[in-house]
Amino acid sequence: MVHKKIGCAIIGYGGMGNWHANKITREMSEYAELIGVYDTNPARNQIAKEKGIHFYLDEFELLADENVELVVIATPNDVHKEIAIRALEAGKNVICEKPVTMCSHDLEEIIAIANKTGLLFTVHQNRRWDEDYLTMKKIFDDNTLSNVYRIESRVQGSRGIPGDWRNQVEHGGGMVYDWGIHLLDQALMMTGTRKIKTVYAELTNVTNENCDDGFRTTLIFDDGLSFYVEVTTSNFIELPRWYMLGENGTAVLNNWSCNGKIVMVSDWENKDAVPIVAGAGITKTMAPRDKDSIKEYPLPVQKANWGEYYKNVFAYLRGEEDIIVTHDEQRRLIKLVEAIFASGYSGRVVEFENGL
Repeated sequence: MVHKKIGCAIIGYGGMGNWHANKITREMSEYAELIGVYDTNPARNQIAKEKGIHFYLDEFELLADENVELVVIATPNDVHKEIAIRALEAGKNVICEKPVTMCSHDLEEIIAIANKTGLLFTVHQNRRWDEDYLTMKKIFDDNTLSNVYRIESRVQGSRGIPGDWRNQVEHGGGMVYDWGIHLLDQALMMTGTRKIKTVYAELTNVTNENCDDGFRTTLIFDDGLSFYVEVTTSNFIELPRWYMLGENGTAVLNNWSCNGKIVMVSDWENKDAVPIVAGAGITKTMAPRDKDSIKEYPLPVQKANWGEYYKNVFAYLRGEEDIIVTHDEQRRLIKLVEAIFASGYSGRVVEFENGL
């Protein structure tokens, strides 16, 4: 069946706006058409013009265009809410870049308008399609390691925060809202229906005093699972992207190229250890396992296509599929962000869903 192409427009034609434009024009042309873009920076509109992309004189001209059915918001974080509400009230479906809003109250205001108008409002959580995440999720879902009790997820850079609005707290800058949103969304998607009992977080200001340039948080779930998430921007020796510990083995994934391995016990009966010299003493407890009692396996690397996000949006608008990134998922994610800030500022453990 041939469907009418969905007319799309982008508000905010910076790095991510350009990414969305390329995705729509180069990979989604079967389903959608890029009608135009608008940015408050005239230089960005000039770049669009040079690429042959129509640019609007202002946001209101864009929202008045009847050819536009779907608006993508790729602006600084602090103006997501007001633009989303104006777009919905103008009769447009909306994709918003992450983080959806700065607080759960603002999110509820947008959802209320979306429900009232009956239009789509969803968020671009594109890293649900990261192959490193999907690979570790498969290990977790398949219970490969048996009784996973600890997961570590981290991204580490050494350049500080980029020198634009992302390092300005008034525009929603900082690493919790930037990379944190991605990693926390992955953590919630991986753990499924488990409830978070407590949240403990540390916020860092190593290279930036205006907003957090990194954070560490530990989420304790109702079944005892400990999920550690870390983002740093002043790290010159990187630790693994993922580290997963289970009763019968360990999985490590080092980077976005999915280099890593699984090491599992092959002989539980072989428990006797020969003491080794460790520093100024000896130890049996930390002695390495005999090679005959463990076995190494390759990672079950998963393949994915970010375009599936857009295909789902277009299928939803045609009435063919349910939307993947839901309001309830975003509610939980933003409330988790609020708990992380509450813990980070107070230095205390914060009860979250308390296993209920």
